[in-house]
Amino acid sequence: MILGLSVANFTLLHVIISLVGIVSGLVVLFGMFGAHRLPGWTALFLLTTILTSVTGFLFPGTTLTPARIFGIISLVILLPTVIGLYVFHLHGLWRWIYTGGAVIALYLNVFVLVVQSFAKIPFLQPLAPTQSEPPFLITEAVVLAIFVVFGILALVRFHPERKPA
Repeated sequence: MILGLSVANFTLLHVIISLVGIVSGLVVLFGMFGAHRLPGWTALFLLTTILTSVTGFLFPGTTLTPARIFGIISLVILLPTVIGLYVFHLHGLWRWIYTGGAVIALYLNVFVLVVQSFAKIPFLQPLAPTQSEPPFLITEAVVLAIFVVFGILALVRFHPERKPA
């Protein structure tokens, strides 16, 4: 039992939170391309992305696993991201910190989605049973390349201060 839920139900809740974070993060990312702040979507993205990491720490186990390391990295990245948006209101370098942090946090969630897809989806499992095989590595490399391009686009285009009200 975790927070009064069976491990299966808690896992389902964790997955739903993660997927909401990814979908809302994609909405926020594409909004950045048009210099749109999208405050509601952004709040949902940041909240669910933080909750994804926090709920990940609640699973049984006391050892430091790759999943927990990703959770720590994500939370470390999200702290200045949230501060840049909500405390410093994207002024000066804080726009870059927020934008870069948001894109990296979204990428980390998508990276984990790919890992979990290859681990849990029956038709993907045989393609990369140890997740060191070419189909897995190529998929992760393509995802990384896409996020590098998207991150650069977001950094260049996200100037909400220039957008007319």
